[in-house]
Amino acid sequence: MAEGQQSTLVSRRHFLGFGIAGIAGLTTLSPLSALASAPAVHERALAFQNLHTGESIKTVYWSRAGYIPEGLKEINYVLRDHRTDDVKVIDPGLLDYLFEMRRHLGTARPFEVLSAYRSPRTNAALAQRSRGVAHNSLHVRGQAVDIRMSGIGSRALARLAKQLQAGGVGYYPRSNFVHLDVGRVRSWGI
Repeated sequence: MAEGQQSTLVSRRHFLGFGIAGIAGLTTLSPLSALASAPAVHERALAFQNLHTGESIKTVYWSRAGYIPEGLKEINYVLRDHRTDDVKVIDPGLLDYLFEMRRHLGTARPFEVLSAYRSPRTNAALAQRSRGVAHNSLHVRGQAVDIRMSGIGSRALARLAKQLQAGGVGYYPRSNFVHLDVGRVRSWGI
């Protein structure tokens, strides 16, 4: 583990001590305000595993000097539209939202990504096949991601995200994933 990351992680023992049930008692904060009130961190790192391409990444995307272009570029590539290989800038606010979730969970496990950026063509094709795909999806803007995390139930992830009040949260139990976006605060399926 890199120096500086140790202070941002809660030990597994401590996390298990208050358990997933403790998530319901979290203070309602947006991720950005929660980051501002959190203990000082020297860097923000995220790990992703793209379930469609098999690619994995663990990268620092922010330091005290600001967002790190190379880290953001790496994330943008791994979260690209896997159907077309189109790459889009992922909203840094979405990354901060995911970092805040990781911080609350006390884990450095990768987010398993089912869908992040979708090209307009991909989104239109998916919307034709499913009523659950929005025609004006925030995925097209790089402002949404569908995730799960090994060892942590999707329902717990959804409840935590809802508590953070940072955007949209959808829970899809049959497909075992959580939709997160940085649009207006709303939730479904939870």
